[in-house]
Amino acid sequence: MILAAGRGERMRPLTDTCPKPLLKVKGKPLVEYHLDAFAHCGFRDVVINTAWLGEQIEDHYGHETGEGARIVYSHEGRDFGGALETAGGIARALPQLDECFWLVAGDVYMPGFLFTRAAYDRFRAGKDVAHLVLVPNPPHNTKGDFGLDAHGRALNQADVRYTYSTVALLRQALFDSIPRGNPQGLKVPLAPLLRAAMDRGQVGAELYQGTWIDVGTPERLAQLNA
Repeated sequence: MILAAGRGERMRPLTDTCPKPLLKVKGKPLVEYHLDAFAHCGFRDVVINTAWLGEQIEDHYGHETGEGARIVYSHEGRDFGGALETAGGIARALPQLDECFWLVAGDVYMPGFLFTRAAYDRFRAGKDVAHLVLVPNPPHNTKGDFGLDAHGRALNQADVRYTYSTVALLRQALFDSIPRGNPQGLKVPLAPLLRAAMDRGQVGAELYQGTWIDVGTPERLAQLNA
């Protein structure tokens, strides 16, 4: 699943007329890097949730990419008038997803990351409800989000914390507290669900040292394209 429903307030005025996942890095829309990476690793069925200017994403890609990825959409803006926050949006899309699935935000740039089948199979065979990909803290998030112990477990409380990259392997059970398919359009953030699962010892994590950029401002986009 690719998260693409946000308004992109920090990216204005670029996002006044273009959804952030369609902004181009080195001549290619941000979201397309993920679509290509999924297809390259053998994951050819992708769900994209949308809200702000979401029809532009569907108009641009339709339901199949040149790399052979098949796309279905969860249109939160059309169905509820706006984005449902991260967990609310995922819960809305659960009927279109497998029991375990990859997740990534459409506005991060990490061209070297591989959504591998081996990682997916390991996660599916285990009991965790989430496995997070963490990255070293960027200048705009120096305090980090979650800890990581020596056994590959994500920690809610830790002296040393890393930034959540938005990439994760998730199990549908993480969202059991939300009615399946989120028919009421509840707005639910993801972090509290993850923190509660960490406290139950149900979240693994790893540290990714490759290129990762949250393309959250026009300045960061310009630096990438320069």
